[in-house]
Amino acid sequence: DPSSEEFGPSALAPARRHRWHAMFLRLGVLCFCSLGVVGAQQAGTMTKEASPPMAVKHCTKAGGCSVEQGAVTLDANWRWVHEVDGNENCFTGGWNRQLCLDSQSCAKRCAVEGVDAEGYKKTYGIRTIRGGVELQFVSEGGNVGSRVYLTDGEESYKVFKLKNREFAFDVDVASLAFGLNGALYFVEMDVAGGKGTGDNEAGARFGTGYCDAQCPHDIKWMDGEANVDGLHGMCCFEMDIWEANNRASAFTPHPCSIEGAYRCKGIECGDGDKNERYRGVCDKDGCDFNAFRMGQEHFYGVGQDFALDTTKPMTVVTQFLTTDGTDQGDLSEIRRFYVQEGRVIANADVNMQGVPAGNSITDAFCSAQKGVFQDSDSHADKGGLQKVGEALDRGLVLVLSLWDDNATEMRWLDASFPAAEPRGSRPGLARGPCDGSTSSPAQVRKEHGSATVKYTNIMYGEIGSTTPEGARRLGALLV
Repeated sequence: DPSSEEFGPSALAPARRHRWHAMFLRLGVLCFCSLGVVGAQQAGTMTKEASPPMAVKHCTKAGGCSVEQGAVTLDANWRWVHEVDGNENCFTGGWNRQLCLDSQSCAKRCAVEGVDAEGYKKTYGIRTIRGGVELQFVSEGGNVGSRVYLTDGEESYKVFKLKNREFAFDVDVASLAFGLNGALYFVEMDVAGGKGTGDNEAGARFGTGYCDAQCPHDIKWMDGEANVDGLHGMCCFEMDIWEANNRASAFTPHPCSIEGAYRCKGIECGDGDKNERYRGVCDKDGCDFNAFRMGQEHFYGVGQDFALDTTKPMTVVTQFLTTDGTDQGDLSEIRRFYVQEGRVIANADVNMQGVPAGNSITDAFCSAQKGVFQDSDSHADKGGLQKVGEALDRGLVLVLSLWDDNATEMRWLDASFPAAEPRGSRPGLARGPCDGSTSSPAQVRKEHGSATVKYTNIMYGEIGSTTPEGARRLGALLV
């Protein structure tokens, strides 16, 4: 995961990445603007926020597609945080204890700063392109990776309600090598970014309020207070639509037993380093569909020998189908197909003994996969697709990111994982063709710093409204 189930029964500690855990420690030495790589509660006034514009299309079968204007805003953890009435950093690899004696005083005395247009482009490597946005892995300023959220262009995140709907986007991962992950996913963040809770006066415009199914402890501000002691995590439902480089990809739901953004502490966080991974409120492994892992090693990769050629852009379509085809029905299936160079391409069929034939995510698929792979079925324990559907009904926030992985070197996505077990010693260990020798953060930053991911032409709406007529329910045109 970012969701996939990077960690299986012999999970390593700590619990997965969190995607950004090690990154935050690194960012503090990369450039001045990253010295305060944290979120904060007061809104800074030194730099006017200039979130890059990004439009999406809302589609119906009867009326076609209409444009909805929005913008992307940088996560608060990347932004400069300083004292409210000055420029002293509140966080420089650790909390400034003169300003942050406790969680409440820190929230009152520190401000998260805006990012101007030049900062987005040069400092963070985030650029507006035709139809969307491009994220560069290592920016001109030396920043590594980024995470942005889609907003309404004002003070709120855009909310997507996707049960009995489909979501489509174009993506270009041609330059993403082993060890990198361009991820597009949804989380159940607060629509206002927690603004008005405690001392949070920054809110969505400044990228506050992040949570995900890994219950990350490195979110510096939670419920309007500073996470000074690091004891709390921020948990919420997560639906990974796309996690990929040019050699491997996966999509993964992560149900949770809680609703909305939830500040956890202790066992409910499910911390892997305490051997409590499967005792928390969220399914950290998720139920991933990775074609390579499911026995289709020639479905996705570099060149024309693969059904999906990652040297070329592709359209990714995800459908959230219900039992009766209505908005009131329960979520029963997450279906995926692609469009590339005019061809509609069905998702890879399962080719794994013991897992029923099919090419989509259902509760039956998830439980069978977990059994064959000898993984804990936390997905079922946390309510399975029923809980996923409930979260889709409540509404989710879109996240776009690009990152590397200090904890596992992205082996859970594109190599064999856990690394301590010999490749092929049991089903499900091999997730991609990488051998792990070129995936360390130090190497990918040195050799692939200029790598980018492009997310464009985002569309959502009724089933069949964003895609060719014959592909509405995968009834025709499939290759």
